[in-house]
Amino acid sequence: MTPEEEAAQRRAALRALLAKPLLTAEDDAETLMLVRRHLTELRGWLTRETGWRLTVDSATARLFKTVADTTDATHPARGRTGEPYGRRRYVLLCLALAVLERADAQTTLGRLAEEVLSAAAEPELDFDFTLDSRAERTDLVTVVRTLLGLGVLRRVAGDEDAYLTATGDVLYDVRRPVLAALLTGTRGPSTIAAGSFEARLTELTAEPVPDTDDLRNQALRRRLTRRLLEDPVLYFADLDEAERAYLTSQRHVITRRIEEATGLVAEIRAEGIAMVDPEDELTDVRMPEQRTDGHVTLLVAEHLATRGEVSMDELRAYVRQAARDHASFWRKGVTEPGAEDGLLATALAKLTALRLARQTANSVAGLPAIARYALNEPVIKGQ
Repeated sequence: MTPEEEAAQRRAALRALLAKPLLTAEDDAETLMLVRRHLTELRGWLTRETGWRLTVDSATARLFKTVADTTDATHPARGRTGEPYGRRRYVLLCLALAVLERADAQTTLGRLAEEVLSAAAEPELDFDFTLDSRAERTDLVTVVRTLLGLGVLRRVAGDEDAYLTATGDVLYDVRRPVLAALLTGTRGPSTIAAGSFEARLTELTAEPVPDTDDLRNQALRRRLTRRLLEDPVLYFADLDEAERAYLTSQRHVITRRIEEATGLVAEIRAEGIAMVDPEDELTDVRMPEQRTDGHVTLLVAEHLATRGEVSMDELRAYVRQAARDHASFWRKGVTEPGAEDGLLATALAKLTALRLARQTANSVAGLPAIARYALNEPVIKGQ
């Protein structure tokens, strides 16, 4: 194999880990084999440039990412139809994982539901969950399907829809190696004594404070590389003074290393840096997209690009008028009273996740990268 082919394989393996940090042999044996083949180089690059741990065995590969901003809520977990998780689903997910830690090698959805129900009744949780309504059962099934997608559970027999309609149950294998690899915190949750949620989250993700210049520079490089890999856009204005100074002096070195290792291409502007994927694979939010929601998002992006900050009332009116203008092309019901709220919410969720806009309670402001969606008047040149 030529050096170019070796480099291409390493790049493909790293891209696979960035896109899906938990790989299993059952779901993607070929990619797992590729990661194992280049484990030494991959682990060395990730440790040196990001500080992320990579563990690999015969059945799984786990990249333990750490988030740069624990307050960023623009990339929620999502159900099978794309709806974002709410508080109840997140709590159910944590309870289900705790229950599965003590479960046998096989369990059923009915048994899992009973044990989650029992755990939810603990008074210190302040969590009301009864399974009496279809909405509550649907939330539990959504969580179970998330665990199936992660590989924590393997369906042996049955179907979750039968459980929802009370006509049957589902049997699962519990895959303990995958379950044990889920948590990515820098320390175990049981060792944290902080009171508030925010303080607990800070302790869960805290890293050692460097005490020499070399270690401080290493920490800066790792932190900036993580953000360039994970964030759609890294704005200089969002960095502290030390980060901004380091990135200004080292941006070409950092971006070149990322480009060589991943195939991403650096787009450097006065306001910040975006690592662009020519293959459009390393993202969970895409733009542009087709269909109604995609068209609405593009129109809202164009509106914000040319007007800066606008009120929510103005945006609702804009989307309402756009729905009337494009009613023959968009899905049914978009001109119904109140339909603009759902259309606008979907568009803003995507724009904020892509760091193209920032939303407050009463207004939305376009961020610098949204300028690419501005349209100028066409100019027809003469002969």
